[in-house]
Amino acid sequence: MAPLLGEGPASGAVGLGYHVDVPCTPAPSEPGPRTLSVSGSGGGEAAVRPYEVMVIFDVGLEDGDINASLDRLTSLVRERGGNPGRAERWGRRTFAYELKHRSEGYYVLIEFTAEPTLVAELDRMLTLEDVVLRHKVMRQPDKQSGRALRAEAKRRQTAARKAARAKAAAS
Repeated sequence: MAPLLGEGPASGAVGLGYHVDVPCTPAPSEPGPRTLSVSGSGGGEAAVRPYEVMVIFDVGLEDGDINASLDRLTSLVRERGGNPGRAERWGRRTFAYELKHRSEGYYVLIEFTAEPTLVAELDRMLTLEDVVLRHKVMRQPDKQSGRALRAEAKRRQTAARKAARAKAAAS
């Protein structure tokens, strides 16, 4: 007689005539997110990468509610070792089609740098937020993220040249 459901040594394959050994890893001793180690990755830490997230809020919200949601987002980035950047408020925009029975949304673009593991957590948080109609997290190309650094270096060079000219003119 075949074993009944829930009996026998096989997990998930009871009564099917074969046995499947599934390797189990013990639960971590400390609470918190688990980190996966990939063999051959050099054993280094995960790279901090530039990201931007576009968040569309419900238009009917007060500014305080939008600010509170943005504060939760930036505090999550800071707590997990990321660096929140600027937040551009694009304001109220009309949709091309309805989203959740709404025709308008309040757009905010947020830049930040963080490890890739944070992005999954941030995505989960924004999905669970009732005030967020839709969001999209995009990784910035490394060349594009260096654009801001090059612009800052150019500003410094220009300021140094102006200071040198002013000093030469004063002499």
